Amino acid sequence: RVPRVAHIEWIDPLMIGGNWVPELAAIANGENLFGEAGRHSPYLEWDALVEADPDVIVVFPCGWNVARARDEMGHLTRRPEWHGLKAVREGRVHLTDGNRFFNRPGPRLVESLEILAELYHPELFDFGHEGKDWVRFEN
Repeated sequence: RVPRVAHIEWIDPLMIGGNWVPELAAIANGENLFGEAGRHSPYLEWDALVEADPDVIVVFPCGWNVARARDEMGHLTRRPEWHGLKAVREGRVHLTDGNRFFNRPGPRLVESLEILAELYHPELFDFGHEGKDWVRFEN
């Protein structure tokens, strides 16, 4: 099954991964719910996120590492809508190192793709990124 994924590039206000992220999502066999390949990362209203109810949420705030992303997650978790999202209920919210892997193109695109493959299809892929380049977010 192809998971339906929201890639959050900024958490307050919500911005969704654009540019090359939708292409990486497609290659990793995920259905990118928001953002378009080759277009800048758009803002997203909370209602749209709730309505889409993604299977997986990948959080990679621009310029932040995993620890900083974790420190700032209250901007999302304090929202009453957050806890009703399928990805949250099923433990499929992941924090990644946006600064190193997703916020700018470069030589780490292959590693970025590996990370997405691990997050979308953990039963199939383990490239060893868990714990250092991404973590599962526990509410």
